[in-house]
Amino acid sequence: MNEKQKIAKIIQFLKKQIGNKPVVIGLSGGIDSALVAYLAVKALGSKKVFGLIMPSTTNNKDDLRLAKQVAQKNHILYSIFNIQSILNSYQMIIRSKDLKINGNLKARIRMSLLYTKANEINGMVLGTGNKSELMTGYFTKYGDGGVDLLPIGDLYKTEVRQLANYLNIPKEIIDRPPTAGLWEGQTDEKEMGITYETLDKILEAIEKKKSLAEFNRQDVKKIKKMIEYTEHKRKLAPICKL
Repeated sequence: MNEKQKIAKIIQFLKKQIGNKPVVIGLSGGIDSALVAYLAVKALGSKKVFGLIMPSTTNNKDDLRLAKQVAQKNHILYSIFNIQSILNSYQMIIRSKDLKINGNLKARIRMSLLYTKANEINGMVLGTGNKSELMTGYFTKYGDGGVDLLPIGDLYKTEVRQLANYLNIPKEIIDRPPTAGLWEGQTDEKEMGITYETLDKILEAIEKKKSLAEFNRQDVKKIKKMIEYTEHKRKLAPICKL
């Protein structure tokens, strides 16, 4: 399936799933949220798409600037909510300095704000997670994983870049090191210890049950462990049947 066909399929999916409702997207200044915003506007029109930009102290000026640029270029109404004061309120109670704990908390605060806005406009929350993240569990449960629809959830990160190029999303956004901005200096590839280029090739081989002999054994072992360890994130909570 080429880029044009993939885009047509996603647009059809969005129209069918959403109908006449509006949607809310968390705009981060990154490639995934930019692609979802572009696709949502193509499917629904700019008046049906609302963006929330939710920075904290660990986001830099470029995050805010590029998120605003995506909204303005697509004529999307948007609001900016700095979540740091909310995070500070939580910190007064939990008093944790653990980077991952606080990073996950930020993701869950953002999810709460997205759903608050969705409730306000009787809309749906569009997720920005891609296939690479979903397969490895590289997302926060009930944070950025808490959404109504995942329009790019069947695209590997490398495919996200291909579609972004096809749609002429600004190169500055496409070429940025992928990061959730959850703590100072955090990048996806640094945290996972592998490039998306390699990750996607291994994930595709695993998905299609192909030989993994050509890949570094430690990389394969690491990725399989990530998939196994995060299986609970891809399932509904088990119910005790009585």
